[in-house]
Amino acid sequence: MRIQPGMKAFRHQHGFGLIDLLVVLGLLGIISAMALPMVGSTSRGFRLKGDAQALSNMVSLAKMRAASVYSRTRLRADLANNSFRLEVWVPTNQANKTVGSWVIDGGDKRLSSGVRFGVASRTVPPDNTQNALGQSPLCSAQDSLGANAVADTACIVFNSRGIPVDGDGDPMGGNALYITDGSAVYGTTITATPLVRQWWANASTGAWIRQ
Repeated sequence: MRIQPGMKAFRHQHGFGLIDLLVVLGLLGIISAMALPMVGSTSRGFRLKGDAQALSNMVSLAKMRAASVYSRTRLRADLANNSFRLEVWVPTNQANKTVGSWVIDGGDKRLSSGVRFGVASRTVPPDNTQNALGQSPLCSAQDSLGANAVADTACIVFNSRGIPVDGDGDPMGGNALYITDGSAVYGTTITATPLVRQWWANASTGAWIRQ
């Protein structure tokens, strides 16, 4: 058709219809549903790793603090409340330094949401660390010789030279603290030397990997 001068040419303009919009929204919903679990898993992994590093740092700090203040120190883990803290032994009798009390140094540190003390389904400890997988021994209440154990706790005790010791004050290897988010486990182990090491493993299978 020939367009005469003064006449307007009309063109059809195509846009998105209702069905097109519904298809796009459906695809976005599917993509979001697939992405959210991955984002959540990554976020949990970062929280677990951050808590593991904080726990390992606290163990190293307890070891150094013992030598600097020339007294016993310990990292005390509250397994029920998922928190941990540094404590220093303050004697009240200079002639008998087993008389005194544990004093909190720096306050409690809580594990992140979804992270707790535990080993998930693991049954074997990292190589050359412990005879049997498990948290460090129970903490004592107010004495430094290991009596009056407190339930749902775990303690790593260092003497005034920064050597991990047992309730009788003898050098002790095999200390460890483990945390998990259900999908993975991090462990901080301490030898009698003392050597502080950090480990990672899947919650149920596979080997421990040195971090």
